[in-house]
Amino acid sequence: MKLQQLTSTNLIRTDQAFSTKEEAIRYLVDQLDKEGLLHSAEDFYDAVMEREALSATGMEGGLAIPHGKSTSVKQAAFAAATLKTPIKDWESVDENNEVELVMLLAIPEDEAGSTHLNLLAELMTRMADPSYKEKLMAAKTSEAFYEALDQEETAEAAESTSDKLLLAVTACPAGIAHTYMAAEALVRAGKELNAEVKVEKQGSNGIEDRHSKKDIRRADAVIFAADVAVKDQERFAELPRVTTSVAAPLKNAKGIIEDAIKKSRDPSLREEADDEFEEEEPEGKSFKAEIKDSIMTGISYIIPVIVAGGMTLAFAVLVSQAFGLQEVYDQEGSWLWLFRQLGGEMLGTLMIPILSAYMAYSIGDKPALGPGFAAGIAANLIESGFLGGMLGGFLAGYIIKFLKKHVQTSGTFAGFVSFWLYPVAGTLSVGAIMLFVIGEPLAFLNNGLISWLEGLSGGNAILLGAVIGAMVSFDLGGPVNKAAYTFCIGAMASGNIMPYAAFASVKMVSAFAVTGATIIARNLYTKPEQEVGKQTWLLGLAGITEGAIPFMINDPLRVIPSLIAGSAVTGGIVAFFGIGLNVPGAGIFSLALLEGQPLVLGASVWLGSALIGAFISMILLILSRKHKLKKQSTNLTTEEDKQWKSA
Repeated sequence: MKLQQLTSTNLIRTDQAFSTKEEAIRYLVDQLDKEGLLHSAEDFYDAVMEREALSATGMEGGLAIPHGKSTSVKQAAFAAATLKTPIKDWESVDENNEVELVMLLAIPEDEAGSTHLNLLAELMTRMADPSYKEKLMAAKTSEAFYEALDQEETAEAAESTSDKLLLAVTACPAGIAHTYMAAEALVRAGKELNAEVKVEKQGSNGIEDRHSKKDIRRADAVIFAADVAVKDQERFAELPRVTTSVAAPLKNAKGIIEDAIKKSRDPSLREEADDEFEEEEPEGKSFKAEIKDSIMTGISYIIPVIVAGGMTLAFAVLVSQAFGLQEVYDQEGSWLWLFRQLGGEMLGTLMIPILSAYMAYSIGDKPALGPGFAAGIAANLIESGFLGGMLGGFLAGYIIKFLKKHVQTSGTFAGFVSFWLYPVAGTLSVGAIMLFVIGEPLAFLNNGLISWLEGLSGGNAILLGAVIGAMVSFDLGGPVNKAAYTFCIGAMASGNIMPYAAFASVKMVSAFAVTGATIIARNLYTKPEQEVGKQTWLLGLAGITEGAIPFMINDPLRVIPSLIAGSAVTGGIVAFFGIGLNVPGAGIFSLALLEGQPLVLGASVWLGSALIGAFISMILLILSRKHKLKKQSTNLTTEEDKQWKSA
């Protein structure tokens, strides 16, 4: 890609002075507008700032790449500026980054998946070369900067003469910046160490530069530099491998290459690679992080089962009530009874084994799946509920991890150990522990928790509902929200159906509140925020809280307390009236499935409490937003006064 085709000397400024990120972005937006590349400078500025609120655009080594995708952009382009004095508080992936070079990308909305990603990838690849970035920073004029953009490197070898071929796969959560920077760093380090390095990038564009079967056959080792799961990693089962984080090559690419070369010289590692790989983890992953990842993985896998099972059960209940088919619903073997059983089995039989299995999988990989399912089934047998299922998942995962570390072999028996010994030994071990060692204590603890929940009434029940409500809206789908979800599902599985009714009602609060605030006080919100607000109420009806996340990220100290206040009220009201729900994931259809009160009263309270909580949160959102804008206006006026007096 020729970068010069997407900019001009009029869009490049050197030795500029900006005191804030906003000032730098505004200046570059104005340059794009002067060149006739924007329909509306204000709309594009709003789009860029909306993107800034989502995640850091500051990178490393003094670089920042803010960008915006908007219909206000006529054609793809970028503007750039070098700074006299670094901006020290630009949010960056490297917390020590001080921005000296800003490159603002302007992308039309319909090119978001093509030009946008290609340009970002090209910039990340080039910026990984320190000498390239130094040439840009050293440019004293716009013309010199422009010429340096596409200067060809003279040190490139026409053909690799290395006797070592190392393959690498890079991948980061966003799939853009670090994916390409890590790739470039590995390639350059390989050249310095006389090793040919080919890199497959697994990013936002999918898999780029996919390794061929021919290269895999003749490769000496593979490097996984990734913070997410590597796709199709079984392709490299026969290769010695080095596994590290995606950021590691940016700090020590030579060390990683040297480690891969060292492993490639040991023939035993090629045969044992499959077992060894399972033990390698991204650097810096602690026991605490592993436990957290395990829980999140288990929950992520049971959610589709819960939603599908819950909606199937809801379908059977709704049909029986709407068409007076209660007798068919209760008749064993009837079509409606079979749907009822299907949904019930998904929730009652599959839910906990799937949770356990994928928690174990997160820790011990594929060999841990069998023992994980066994642990979940054992949890069902001893009636230890979610608590037993989670503990069983941990046990299965760490038993397999222990076996893979201490029971290893090579050659013919490697496959036997991985696919027979590990799963069988793991299943027998975790089964024995669950059934004969911790079964009774777990069941006692689980039943005690159920008894305590069942004994809650009056003020205690209100407190429980309020706490559930606060947790739901604290991080809108994050770990705290998931903890509340896990508790409510576990309580439902154990017979207490009030917590999930509160949970389901509260899930609508944040969405309704955001929609109300952006409609009633639309002058306080940007156009992108107004567009998001128009859609969140629909997500709320489906029980999806994530629609309000952009507002929370943009101003967490004001938005989070506002949402928590209304959500706590909603949870408390539902709990006070003793409303229950034993069908998860039904969204607004839960209105017809509520228990504990007559149908009309229960539905009115359940939906009404969500509206009351949303109204409270909406008022707080509007008031806090006004306070924020007033404070910003005051600070701006004060700053202008200072500049006027100094002038």
